[in-house]
Amino acid sequence: VVCARVTPIVMPPPGSSTSLLKYETPVLAGSSKDKRPGPAKAMATSKLQRGKSLPPMEKSPQPTQTEDVLNSILPPREFTEEGQVWVQHVSSTPATRLDVLALQKDLDRRLQERHARETGICPIREELFGEAFDELIRQVTINCAERGMLLSRVREELRMTVNAYRTLYESSIAFAVRKALQAEQGKAETTQLFQDLNEEKAEIEKQLQAMKLTAEERDRTEAEQRQTIENRHNDEVTYLRRQVQHLKSQLEAQLAAPSSKGQRVCVCVCVWASV
Repeated sequence: VVCARVTPIVMPPPGSSTSLLKYETPVLAGSSKDKRPGPAKAMATSKLQRGKSLPPMEKSPQPTQTEDVLNSILPPREFTEEGQVWVQHVSSTPATRLDVLALQKDLDRRLQERHARETGICPIREELFGEAFDELIRQVTINCAERGMLLSRVREELRMTVNAYRTLYESSIAFAVRKALQAEQGKAETTQLFQDLNEEKAEIEKQLQAMKLTAEERDRTEAEQRQTIENRHNDEVTYLRRQVQHLKSQLEAQLAAPSSKGQRVCVCVCVWASV
């Protein structure tokens, strides 16, 4: 029986959009569909089991403590391509100063290529800066695992804060929409109330106009009556003054004529009585 060594299959990264976080070369993890072996394969397997057993496969190297910390902070990603499942771990290669400068240039380039907003809320900018932060955490974790774990806690706290603000924003939007719907529902009642108030106002204005006309008519009538009474009073006063003047003239004439004392007294009494 000829036995061949089985080596893990390695393929280049998928054609999907790359990330600012550096990953190792993806490794085949298994098939997405479990297929039962055919009769020929089952027979060959039984023959091999009856014969000499296969030599053990080469064991993959055990992950170090740094790699364990990296996998816990930045979990490996899985993807399916052509029915096969691939696993891709983050890179454990230490970064140099040139790698940091290249990361900065790559970040600026991708911000321009994807037309990220410079200010305000922008999901694209948030995604790219999140990837850059993860890459910095990876670089720091390789040199100092404790510092990387602390940065990971800072990252999670920042994400929780952003999620809290996002939840608050969504709640405020929902509250505003609910209030807008309530206002829209009460708009018909408010419009009807507005029309009723306008009609009542028009009716009151009509009553006020009628009352003004009545008051003006009453004032005019009272003024005419007052003028008539004043004219009558003036006529009476004029008539009385004439009577007084006439009687005064008669009295003076009587006083000027020679007569007895009794006649003078009688004339005076008559004059004063008439007055």
